[in-house]
Amino acid sequence: MRNCRKIFLAGIIAFLALLLSIIAYVIIPRGKPLALKKIELDTLSGILMDGDIICRLGDRVWSQYFKDVSITDKRFSHMGIIRLYNNQITVIHAEGDTGQGIDYVNEITLEEFTEFARVIGIYRIKDINGSQISGLAMEYLGVPFDWQFDMYDNSSIYCTELLYVILKRLAPEKELTKIFVNVLKKEIIPLDAISNSEYFSEIYFIGGSE
Repeated sequence: MRNCRKIFLAGIIAFLALLLSIIAYVIIPRGKPLALKKIELDTLSGILMDGDIICRLGDRVWSQYFKDVSITDKRFSHMGIIRLYNNQITVIHAEGDTGQGIDYVNEITLEEFTEFARVIGIYRIKDINGSQISGLAMEYLGVPFDWQFDMYDNSSIYCTELLYVILKRLAPEKELTKIFVNVLKKEIIPLDAISNSEYFSEIYFIGGSE
C-alpha cells in the first residue's frame, strides 16, 4: 500500500513538473521575429533559385521543440521548398497549424513564410535541377499534415518528410539523416539533416540564436 502511494505521489509530482515547464515555456518570450525589411527581402529574392530549400526558426510554441530535435545544428524548426514561377516567389511547405485551420501541404508567399521567422537559412542541393524539386513538390499540395510523423507512409506528410519523399523519387542515393525520437517511438528527419548534409550548400543565413 505504501509503495502504491509513493508511486502515485511520484506520478503527481512528475505531472506537475511537466505542467509547470509547459506553462513557463509558453509565457517566457521566445525572441522576436526578424521582421525583414523590404531591402532584405529584395536581397533574399535576388539570390533564390527554383527548388532551393528555405529553413526558418519560428516563434510558435512548438518551434523550440522541433529545433531541439536536431543534434548538431539547432538553428531551425521548419523548412519549405522555393518555387519561382512567372516572376513570383512562393514557398511550398507541410504546415501543421490547426489553430489557423491549415494542416496540409500548402503554397504561400515568401513574405508569409518569413513573417514570423527569427532565423532564415537557404540551402541549395547539388547535382539536381531545382525545378525538378519544386515541380514534384507541387504534386503534394493538399496532402494532409502527418501528425503521426511516419515518413514511411506518404498519405500524409510533415515538413522534412516532403523533401525526403521528393529525393526518394529523384535521387534515392541521397539519403537524409534520420534520428530515433523516443517520445514518438519513430525515426524522423531533423532539420540538420539538411543544414549539415553533404548534398546541400548553405548560400544564405540571417538571424541569430536565442
